[in-house]
Order: sequence, then structure tokens, then C-alpha cells
Amino acid sequence: MRITNIAEAKATLSKLVERAMQGEEVIIGKAGKPVAKLVPFEHDTSPRDLERGIWEGKVWLADDFDELPAGVKVAFEGDDEPTP
Repeated sequence: MRITNIAEAKATLSKLVERAMQGEEVIIGKAGKPVAKLVPFEHDTSPRDLERGIWEGKVWLADDFDELPAGVKVAFEGDDEPTP
């Protein structure tokens, strides 16, 4: 395992990234000890179920979910005193 020091990695980052993309293990070290590893980014190619209604029957929202508790709107807008 070859360890590339931080100064060298900074100077040759493009080449190191290219090597990692080709599958080579690229280790970056500090004071001769490994501290980081460059690996290729793997895109998530799994299918996603993004259709409408995906959560229907799985979660519950209260009927008044969008309503603000008494006084919250007033606290943000500062217009009137909250009503009891």
C-alpha cells in the first residue's frame, strides 16, 4: 500500500482522482500514517418509488396539521395580542 502525503496529494489531486476512478486504492497520509482514502463516487441507480400516494395508509396526519396553534401567528407577525 502506497501512502501519498498531503502535500503531494494537493499538488497532484487530479491524477490521484483519475487513479481512484480507475479502481486503484489511493491512500492519503499525514506523518506517514493513513488518514484518508480516495474512492470513486457510486451513483445510486436503484429504482425509486416516487409516485403520488406512496405513503398513503402508512402514515397519519392530523386533520388540523396545517393549522397554527393559538398565538403562534401573532407571535410571528406581531399584530395583535393572542386570544385565549
